[in-house]
Amino acid sequence: MVAAILSAQCTDKQVNKITADLFKKYNQPQDFAQLTQDELEKEIKSCGLYRNKSRFIIGSAREIMKQHGGHVPMTRSELEALPGVGRKTAGVIIGVAYGGSALPVDTHVFRLAHRLGLSTEREPAKVEKDLIACVPPDERMPFHHRLIFHGREICLARKPACHRCCLKDYCSLYQSGK
Repeated sequence: MVAAILSAQCTDKQVNKITADLFKKYNQPQDFAQLTQDELEKEIKSCGLYRNKSRFIIGSAREIMKQHGGHVPMTRSELEALPGVGRKTAGVIIGVAYGGSALPVDTHVFRLAHRLGLSTEREPAKVEKDLIACVPPDERMPFHHRLIFHGREICLARKPACHRCCLKDYCSLYQSGK
């Protein structure tokens, strides 16, 4: 959950760098719940939006201790009730931490869903609904990860590598000649 909160507007590389040291010191909800915001800010300062993220992480940890007996909840509604945990973060936790069926929509998934004609919706929750309708439950997280990888490596937002893309025949951007 901490890594998912840190990932907002931050690269995976930077999150991994931060969490490598952070999780050596603090790796349980009670560890984070006992921190002051100032202490955590110093640990995650190299991450964008570190002030809000430290507030969210500490607030979530305290709620987990108070409301959930020190265990990160497993349901979307309980997760989304935690500070800093929205629909996408809850989906990541459900899918990655608990192996549940979720299809979180981040910027890569959103962009590729449109380019591949899988959704025309403009709200991530509605794009998620469209994708869930066409991806079997046991394939949702793997599909999510494949789209993210493809969006980072091939189908970049500003300069997609269409010449290297195995999906270009299905892509509206490629088909339009842009």
